[in-house]
Amino acid sequence: MTATTMSQPVSRAHLRVLVVLGATHLLNDLIQALIPAVYPIIKTSFDLDFIQIGIITLTFHIAGSLFQPLVGHYTDKHPMPYSTIVGMVFSLVGLVSLALSGSYTIILVSVALVGIGSSIYHPEATRMARYASAHQQGLAQGIFQVGGQLGAAFAPLLAAFIIVRNGQTSLAWFGALALLAMALMASIVRQNKDLRDQFLSDSAEKAKTGSQTTYQPRVVWLGLIVLSVLMFSKLAYVESFRSFYTFYLIERFGISIAASQLMLFVLIMSSATGVILGGLMGDRIGRYAMLWLSILGPLPLTLVLPYVDLTWTAILTILINVMMGSAFATIMIYAMELVPSRIGLIGGVFYGLNFAFAGIAAALVGGLSDVIGLEGAYRLCSFLPLAGLLTILLPRIDLARRT
Repeated sequence: MTATTMSQPVSRAHLRVLVVLGATHLLNDLIQALIPAVYPIIKTSFDLDFIQIGIITLTFHIAGSLFQPLVGHYTDKHPMPYSTIVGMVFSLVGLVSLALSGSYTIILVSVALVGIGSSIYHPEATRMARYASAHQQGLAQGIFQVGGQLGAAFAPLLAAFIIVRNGQTSLAWFGALALLAMALMASIVRQNKDLRDQFLSDSAEKAKTGSQTTYQPRVVWLGLIVLSVLMFSKLAYVESFRSFYTFYLIERFGISIAASQLMLFVLIMSSATGVILGGLMGDRIGRYAMLWLSILGPLPLTLVLPYVDLTWTAILTILINVMMGSAFATIMIYAMELVPSRIGLIGGVFYGLNFAFAGIAAALVGGLSDVIGLEGAYRLCSFLPLAGLLTILLPRIDLARRT
């Protein structure tokens, strides 16, 4: 990876921006994660079948994935720092509409609005996190992305205590979170120009001194393809936990639903811990080494996991998810270093792929479980970290030949 100075500290102003971005990411992803929480309620209320539930998820993932690259591409040429607030407006309208929806069509429109809101929010927020990084990209992306992880972790708990008890209309109460996110973004959005000017000035200085490298198109394309494959392998394994872990624990060990949900919460929190630790470690040991550690590193643990008792299952899943949790920030930063002039596009593409790959992976693991059972699926999924060997094909961008 390109050698960049790590000695420059993040100023207090920059750190405040990063914390606010992490907080708004938490609120954005918490709102997203509330959608599956109402599935049991709307399935009964509207007499839906599982195919219709699947279409709701598909609609949300399409809206959340397809628009992100388009938004990122546009805002690379026409920066729109206030677009993060616009995105939260879409999410607010979608959330309230879902709470009050009286038909299946309105449900689909509502989840699409939430997906569009997320697709508008992510590219510009990702760009601002990079500008505020003071060239500590791992720290910046770690703070930003851990917010999203925490939002996904807390959503099931809030849903259990509020939505399940009070019904579908209680979703509207969470509109206050969207309003809070708008206020937080409004408090920092004016700093975007100063942060951008400083970042571009530093980058221009590096270009003059030869410490900023540009790369041949074949190097860029190879890198982006390998990074996409690595991200899919990571998501396929992680989704086997997020979507089916509770069923696996209940089926294999006979624990209660409440206990399985608690273990799922601990698992998601361990992944969030991995995000921030991975960002900090990546700044120190480099992105290339971090990819080896985060993708291939968990392999010995995943191979053992299907054969151990409940205690070791809990221990190993925490360790696995801490390691794998560090992968996404590393992949994003690596991609941004390959294409430093297209931060919004890269953020949109990889967040979009994250949405799309997660949906595809969950469907594949679910189909596999129907055929060979959950335990069989976990045994096969345990080999997925082998995809980390593809890291050897990844361009060593610190050694890449300059154009």
